[in-house]
Amino acid sequence: MNVREAGRGVEGGAAAPTLIILPAGNGGGPQTVGPGTMLLGLPVLGRTVLAAARAGFGRICILAPDPGETQGLVRGAPATVHPLGEPLPSLPAGRLVVLGGQVLPSANWLRSLLEMPLRSGQVYCEGDTAAVIEADDAPGALAAVPHASRVPDVVAGLGRGVSVANGSADPQGRLALAGPGDLRAAEGWLLRGLIKESEGFMSRHVERRISLAISRRLVSTPVGPNLMTAVCVGVGLLGAPCFLSLRPAWQLTGALLFLFHSILDGCDGELARLRHQESRWGGLFDFWGDNVVHVAVFLCMALGWSRAVGAAWPLALGAAAAAGTVGAAAYITQHTMLARPAEGPLFTWALRSRGPRRAALVEALSNRDFIYLVVLLAALGKVTWFLALAAVGTPIYFGLLVWAGRSESLREREAP
Repeated sequence: MNVREAGRGVEGGAAAPTLIILPAGNGGGPQTVGPGTMLLGLPVLGRTVLAAARAGFGRICILAPDPGETQGLVRGAPATVHPLGEPLPSLPAGRLVVLGGQVLPSANWLRSLLEMPLRSGQVYCEGDTAAVIEADDAPGALAAVPHASRVPDVVAGLGRGVSVANGSADPQGRLALAGPGDLRAAEGWLLRGLIKESEGFMSRHVERRISLAISRRLVSTPVGPNLMTAVCVGVGLLGAPCFLSLRPAWQLTGALLFLFHSILDGCDGELARLRHQESRWGGLFDFWGDNVVHVAVFLCMALGWSRAVGAAWPLALGAAAAAGTVGAAAYITQHTMLARPAEGPLFTWALRSRGPRRAALVEALSNRDFIYLVVLLAALGKVTWFLALAAVGTPIYFGLLVWAGRSESLREREAP
């Protein structure tokens, strides 16, 4: 069930789902992670609210002993702050989620709470973490909430006639912040969540380690995702002219700058997702900036090879590699990226879904571990070998991409 389209969203006038966030801690003592505690550039409460908005909650209500101070932490976010102990405002019947104030959730975990099947009058409970209520009578179901500080108190206040199901939707999808000592673990948890499923081995185990370390230090600075993209593209374009020479020293310099560009290319998306600043423009800028660098590198390799041999035929290899790159990028933009919502990463894998073997083959060919081959060949002064491979490989990849994409579209049209 898609919560944005069915039952909880806009179709048929159905009510938007509601999230109620209970107060955090036990009075704000030194061993409490308060709602204003900064975590990778955002206050903990603000990070929770933004994750909930992305998950699809139409109403977010925060219970707070000091509404004025709390309101300042979520200014600009789609949430309202309500004084603790006072009756809640009128809420519609439908899916209600009550979240413990000490819980740091992911958007995917919150979305799973929205999508889980529940009968009317049934409650799903995860200890002190969260309760999910499918309530026909929202005011009655929430009568105990304004005075509660813990999720079990809310469940107990619903009465004995309520059916309670206990469990855990996804233990990896949220983290409990019991004290300041958990902040380091929370940082690591958030950073690990930035690693994409489609990444190659070297990208995951080498480049991401470096890019995440850089992003961790930049996330609390004024450096924004689009500025990081511009720097990344600049580094790549700076390395491209080095391939005009066939001397190993120049080629290795260019290859290392190309590799550094690839590492920095992860930082802009990491900053955007950590700050919840994803945008369609930012996603397209990042994706096309990366492909512009690839085209520049291929063309400079071809020009350098052409000058060295005094013939024009290497230019045809460069043109083939560049054409395959641009064709694949244009197809991914139209078929995949523009079909995705703007608030999440636009490019997670080349096709809209990961299904049959042909899609798996396309994904395997799209990862950027090839850059390490460029570095190796450049060190040997044989980067022209890579251009020859790219001149054959990129058009083949483009063709496979179109084939797999058309098959995917056909399956979607035939699906009931």
